[in-house]
Amino acid sequence: MPLNFNTPQHDEDDRNEVIQLDSLANRRRVAETRWGLMLVWMMRTVAVLWFLLGLVYWMRIILPSNAPLDALPVDVATVIVFFAVANLSAAVGLWLATPWGGVLWLIAAIAELAASWIMPAYIRGGPLLWMLYLVLIVTYVAFTWLAAREREQY
Repeated sequence: MPLNFNTPQHDEDDRNEVIQLDSLANRRRVAETRWGLMLVWMMRTVAVLWFLLGLVYWMRIILPSNAPLDALPVDVATVIVFFAVANLSAAVGLWLATPWGGVLWLIAAIAELAASWIMPAYIRGGPLLWMLYLVLIVTYVAFTWLAAREREQY
Protein backbone atom coordinates (compact mmCIF):
# COMPACT_ATOMS: atom_id res chain seq x y z
CA MET A 1 0.00 0.00 0.00
CA PRO A 2 1.58 3.31 -1.06
CA LEU A 3 1.93 6.08 1.49
CA ASN A 4 -0.16 9.16 0.83
CA PHE A 5 1.27 12.22 2.57
CA ASN A 6 -1.48 14.55 1.33
CA THR A 7 -4.32 13.05 3.34
CA PRO A 8 -5.28 15.04 6.42
CA GLN A 9 -5.07 13.26 9.72
CA HIS A 10 -7.98 13.25 12.10
CA ASP A 11 -7.79 14.72 15.58
CA GLU A 12 -8.11 11.26 17.17
CA ASP A 13 -5.14 10.01 15.19
CA ASP A 14 -3.01 13.00 16.18
CA ARG A 15 -2.66 11.87 19.77
CA ASN A 16 -1.35 8.45 18.76
CA GLU A 17 1.13 9.55 16.12
CA VAL A 18 4.75 10.07 17.09
CA ILE A 19 5.51 12.25 14.07
CA GLN A 20 2.84 14.72 13.06
CA LEU A 21 3.06 16.47 9.71
CA ASP A 22 1.02 19.69 9.84
CA SER A 23 -1.88 18.09 11.63
CA LEU A 24 -4.89 19.84 13.10
CA ALA A 25 -3.57 19.38 16.64
CA ASN A 26 -0.25 20.90 15.66
CA ARG A 27 -1.92 23.98 14.17
CA ARG A 28 -4.02 24.33 17.34
CA ARG A 29 -0.94 23.95 19.52
CA VAL A 30 0.85 26.77 17.68
CA ALA A 31 -2.16 29.07 18.06
CA GLU A 32 -2.45 28.53 21.82
CA THR A 33 -0.31 30.05 24.52
CA ARG A 34 2.78 27.95 25.02
CA TRP A 35 3.20 27.93 28.80
CA GLY A 36 6.36 25.84 28.67
CA LEU A 37 8.04 28.45 26.50
CA MET A 38 6.81 31.26 28.75
CA LEU A 39 8.19 29.38 31.76
CA VAL A 40 11.61 29.12 30.11
CA TRP A 41 11.61 32.85 29.28
CA MET A 42 10.61 33.70 32.82
CA MET A 43 13.32 31.43 34.22
CA ARG A 44 15.96 33.04 31.99
CA THR A 45 14.86 36.55 32.95
CA VAL A 46 15.00 35.69 36.65
CA ALA A 47 18.37 33.99 36.04
CA VAL A 48 19.85 37.27 34.80
CA LEU A 49 18.44 39.11 37.84
CA TRP A 50 19.73 36.48 40.25
CA PHE A 51 23.14 36.44 38.59
CA LEU A 52 23.39 40.19 39.20
CA LEU A 53 22.16 39.73 42.76
CA GLY A 54 24.80 37.05 43.32
CA LEU A 55 27.45 39.43 42.03
CA VAL A 56 26.23 42.07 44.49
CA TYR A 57 26.77 39.62 47.34
CA TRP A 58 30.24 38.77 46.00
CA MET A 59 31.00 42.49 45.91
CA ARG A 60 30.06 42.64 49.60
CA ILE A 61 32.65 39.91 50.21
CA ILE A 62 35.45 41.11 47.96
CA LEU A 63 34.96 44.90 48.10
CA PRO A 64 33.49 45.66 51.51
CA SER A 65 32.37 49.27 51.65
CA ASN A 66 31.44 49.54 55.35
CA ALA A 67 33.23 46.71 57.10
CA PRO A 68 35.28 43.74 55.95
CA LEU A 69 33.59 40.36 56.06
CA ASP A 70 35.66 39.17 59.03
CA ALA A 71 34.56 42.22 61.06
CA LEU A 72 30.87 41.30 60.73
CA PRO A 73 29.17 38.92 63.15
CA VAL A 74 29.64 35.28 62.18
CA ASP A 75 25.96 34.68 61.45
CA VAL A 76 25.76 37.70 59.14
CA ALA A 77 28.97 36.73 57.31
CA THR A 78 27.63 33.20 56.88
CA VAL A 79 24.38 34.48 55.40
CA ILE A 80 26.25 36.75 52.97
CA VAL A 81 28.48 33.91 51.78
CA PHE A 82 25.47 31.59 51.50
CA PHE A 83 23.62 34.03 49.24
CA ALA A 84 26.75 34.72 47.19
CA VAL A 85 26.99 31.02 46.34
CA ALA A 86 23.28 30.10 46.29
CA ASN A 87 22.20 32.98 44.06
CA LEU A 88 24.82 32.24 41.40
CA SER A 89 24.03 28.51 41.53
CA ALA A 90 20.32 29.23 41.22
CA ALA A 91 21.01 31.58 38.31
CA VAL A 92 22.85 28.83 36.42
CA GLY A 93 20.06 26.32 37.10
CA LEU A 94 17.40 28.80 36.04
CA TRP A 95 19.27 29.70 32.86
CA LEU A 96 19.47 26.02 31.95
CA ALA A 97 15.74 25.72 32.77
CA THR A 98 16.33 22.71 35.01
CA PRO A 99 13.98 21.62 37.80
CA TRP A 100 16.79 21.81 40.37
CA GLY A 101 17.43 25.41 39.33
CA GLY A 102 13.84 26.34 40.09
CA VAL A 103 13.94 24.56 43.43
CA LEU A 104 17.26 26.13 44.40
CA TRP A 105 15.94 29.55 43.37
CA LEU A 106 12.80 29.08 45.48
CA ILE A 107 14.92 28.10 48.48
CA ALA A 108 17.27 31.06 47.98
CA ALA A 109 14.41 33.54 47.48
CA ILE A 110 12.49 32.37 50.54
CA ALA A 111 15.70 32.32 52.59
CA GLU A 112 16.51 35.86 51.48
CA LEU A 113 13.04 37.02 52.47
CA ALA A 114 13.52 35.43 55.88
CA ALA A 115 16.98 36.94 56.26
CA SER A 116 15.72 40.41 55.34
CA TRP A 117 13.07 40.04 58.03
CA ILE A 118 15.44 38.65 60.70
CA MET A 119 18.50 40.82 59.91
CA PRO A 120 17.18 44.03 58.30
CA ALA A 121 20.37 45.96 59.10
CA TYR A 122 22.55 43.62 57.04
CA ILE A 123 20.21 42.16 54.39
CA ARG A 124 18.40 45.07 52.84
CA GLY A 125 14.80 44.47 51.96
CA GLY A 126 11.53 45.98 52.89
CA PRO A 127 8.03 45.89 51.46
CA LEU A 128 9.17 46.45 47.87
CA LEU A 129 11.53 43.47 47.99
CA TRP A 130 8.84 41.32 49.60
CA MET A 131 6.31 42.25 46.91
CA LEU A 132 8.77 41.62 44.07
CA TYR A 133 9.83 38.22 45.44
CA LEU A 134 6.26 37.13 46.11
CA VAL A 135 5.15 38.14 42.61
CA LEU A 136 8.09 36.23 41.09
CA ILE A 137 7.41 33.14 43.21
CA VAL A 138 3.67 33.11 42.44
CA THR A 139 4.37 33.66 38.72
CA TYR A 140 6.92 30.84 38.67
CA VAL A 141 4.56 28.42 40.41
CA ALA A 142 1.68 29.40 38.09
CA PHE A 143 3.77 29.02 34.92
CA THR A 144 5.10 25.67 36.13
CA TRP A 145 1.58 24.42 36.82
CA LEU A 146 0.26 25.68 33.47
CA ALA A 147 3.21 24.16 31.60
CA ALA A 148 2.60 20.80 33.30
CA ARG A 149 -1.09 20.93 32.32
CA GLU A 150 -0.09 21.79 28.76
CA ARG A 151 2.29 18.81 28.66
CA GLU A 152 -0.47 16.50 29.92
CA GLN A 153 -2.85 17.66 27.17
CA TYR A 154 -0.49 16.67 24.39
